Amino acid sequence: MIPVPPAIQRIPWKLIAILAGITGFGLLVLYSAAGGNWSPWALQQGVRFVVFLSVALIIGRFPIRIFEDFAYIGYIGVLVLLVAVELLGFVGGGSQRWLNLGFMNLQPSELMKVAIVLALARFYAQLPPGNTRTWTALWPALVLIGLPAALVMLQPDLGTALAICAGGVIVMFVGGLPFWWFGSAAAAGAAALPVLFSMLHDYQQKRVLIFLDPESDPLGAGYHISQSKIAIGSGGIGGKGFLNGSQSHLDYLPEGHTDFIFATMAEEWGLIGGLALLLGFFLLLRWSTRVALKARTRFGQLTATGLTMTIFFYIAINLAMVMGLAPVVGIPLPLFSYGGSSMLTIMTCVGIVLAIENDSKKQSSRLS
Repeated sequence: MIPVPPAIQRIPWKLIAILAGITGFGLLVLYSAAGGNWSPWALQQGVRFVVFLSVALIIGRFPIRIFEDFAYIGYIGVLVLLVAVELLGFVGGGSQRWLNLGFMNLQPSELMKVAIVLALARFYAQLPPGNTRTWTALWPALVLIGLPAALVMLQPDLGTALAICAGGVIVMFVGGLPFWWFGSAAAAGAAALPVLFSMLHDYQQKRVLIFLDPESDPLGAGYHISQSKIAIGSGGIGGKGFLNGSQSHLDYLPEGHTDFIFATMAEEWGLIGGLALLLGFFLLLRWSTRVALKARTRFGQLTATGLTMTIFFYIAINLAMVMGLAPVVGIPLPLFSYGGSSMLTIMTCVGIVLAIENDSKKQSSRLS
């Protein structure tokens, strides 16, 4: 038997298979959503996947010390990009969220989901354990989270701002802050809901009200979610068949290739397709969770946990949104929805978690 070269053995084939399975399924859905055409979405998405997968594998070979050393610099860099969006960004879909780089439109707020986790992980990794219950463990984290969240809210982009806050809060929780702090914050937030609601833009307020009563405006603000439910429900157990979806092909379902791509898929592939996709996401999250549990450093544990929850937040909010269980907030489905910035963010998360896994394996081999 011909021995397998060590370089080939080090390639994470199982992880690649999971990522390729999810993305490949998404390419079929994009192909169908375009009416049986590889352009303009599926082909470009496939090229992005190959490029970003290569980037993730390269990132996975980095020592995790690099991510810890440059965590604050990366955070500041993305924060500068968010300011640049306010000054130089272009408007698309009524929001000013992107910077035109020529070869792609970059959404810096997506990168902040990774940067905030790295910055807070470094902060709590260097914080003495005895200080986790003091004010010095709280106010720097609130500043680190509050600055980008405020800039993203100006774009306006409520969903991404919530994702940034969620990633940061998870790192704070795992970092060892007292549980009653989070309970108190949740209670204060619940009490302040009327004030917070009044601060939202008109269209955001409509989304919340439609979530509470979807049938109140089925042809207006509630159109997206109503058509999404129709598409998902009409798919049944086995779906209508590949290329046979009516809601997406007849343009009843808005954003059927981005935020509402799960509804496009469910109409054609049914419950079976939905369960297959959820299995793929489960395997991805199980892998990253195991890496977090086995990480040998505190920074690695905090980072892997924060990035795992960032990916989970994408999945949970998008699925809840398209099924009417959460307001429409514009969160894409990881590796499935069409878009470069979201795929870059997810593959960066995967690459960093892979670097943490490789670090743990090296340490185990030294001890054996």
